Amino acid sequence: MRISLRDGFYVGFGLALVVGLFAIWLWQPERQVRRHTENLLGKIGARSWTAVADFIGDDYSDQWGDDRTLMLARLREVFHYVGDLRIDAVDSVVNVENRRGLWRARISIHADNSEVSAFIKERVNSVATPFELEWHHLSAKPWDWKLVRVSNPNLEISAGLE
Repeated sequence: MRISLRDGFYVGFGLALVVGLFAIWLWQPERQVRRHTENLLGKIGARSWTAVADFIGDDYSDQWGDDRTLMLARLREVFHYVGDLRIDAVDSVVNVENRRGLWRARISIHADNSEVSAFIKERVNSVATPFELEWHHLSAKPWDWKLVRVSNPNLEISAGLE
C-alpha cells in the first residue's frame, strides 16, 4: 500500500482536528474546575503535600481564618494520623463566571478506624450543607486555576483544633 502526500496531509489534518477538539472539550472552564477539585481531593487522600500546595493560590483564605501556609500545615498535621484516606464528593455542581469558578458538593471522608479518623469522619460526614471551593483563573492558560477559598457554614473548627 502506497501513501501519497495528499493522503498523509488528510490523515495529519484529521488527527490535528481531533486533538484540537479534545483540547477545547478538556479546557472548558467548568471541566477544569471539576478536574482540579477531583485532583486536589485525590492528592490530599494520597498525602502528596507538594502537589496539594500547587493547587492552592497565594491569596488563599477561608472562613476559619486560615491562609495558605496555615491551611497546608493543618492538612499535614491532621491527616498524618489517618490511614487509608479517601475523600469523595457527592452531587457536585460547578458554576463559572468571570474567571471565577465555584464548586459545591457534599464531602465524605472514608478512612481507617483510628480515633482521629473517627473524629474527622464524624465531624465532616455529618455536615449536611455542601462545601464550597472557589477557584480563580489566573492567566490565559486554560488550565491555570488556583484554589482561593473553602467554606462550609455548618462546619465549625473549634479552638482546640488550632
